Amino acid sequence: MDLLQLAQQGLRRALMARGVGSRWNTVLGQRVHHYEVEGTGRGPPVLLVHGLGGSANGFAQTFFGLARRFRRVHAVDLPGHGLSPLDSGGPVQLRGHLEVLRVYCAQALREPALVVGNSLGGAMVVQLATEGAEHVRALALLSPAGAKVADTRLQETLDALTVRTTAQARAVTDRLFHRVPWTVRLVAGQMRSIYDTPSVRALLAEAPTLPPLAPEVLAALRVPVLLLWGASEKLLPYEGVDYFRAHLPPHARVEVFPECGHVPQVEAPEALVARLCRFADEEGL
Repeated sequence: MDLLQLAQQGLRRALMARGVGSRWNTVLGQRVHHYEVEGTGRGPPVLLVHGLGGSANGFAQTFFGLARRFRRVHAVDLPGHGLSPLDSGGPVQLRGHLEVLRVYCAQALREPALVVGNSLGGAMVVQLATEGAEHVRALALLSPAGAKVADTRLQETLDALTVRTTAQARAVTDRLFHRVPWTVRLVAGQMRSIYDTPSVRALLAEAPTLPPLAPEVLAALRVPVLLLWGASEKLLPYEGVDYFRAHLPPHARVEVFPECGHVPQVEAPEALVARLCRFADEEGL
């Protein structure tokens, strides 16, 4: 077990010691790990969905702040990510991840939620709101993937996420943040163990064949929408936020998050919690 895996397991134990539930559900034959925090707030449940190579642990610093405003907080590890293993069938394609997410919502949420998605998770929760609208009360998109960009720009992103060496692991870590936290920098060289996995490799191979989120899909969203794009976004092409701004419905709030890169839940968790709670207040959730 490498240093990064030890840190992930240590974080899980620390969260459990503070009362966070760490559980597994069987979802479409997949053993899916998720965290659940009982909140003291009056808002709907919150579901936190990570991006490519991410995990529920990435949202850990938001759990307790959100629990003060909402009734429950859920964070799920998609198949082959975090603590969720792959079954014997091997890597799951994007459609399979979306189906797992939809069925997990039916099993665990019990009522429509504020659904928060980062990066690839952002694109997935837009699809969830389209295909499983009964699970979604509102959407918060954190540097979401899924925008239509030039093929060359898409390939640059896929190349950056192709991590086979320690140098590439450090390079992708630098692209994720406005300023890399010292705790992350300590393990940056070991990020290969997150990105060089069968699940990530399979999704990267599939990515060039996937259509972007269609303008009509974005325009048809009826739930409240908040999109936060890091001012220091260095992984996704910046024209992505312009695409969303052009095609999301007029009621959507599109904001640039200052001094933040691709993963605000890691880099600016307190500011993110404050903005999500204010969004809930603004929308009467």
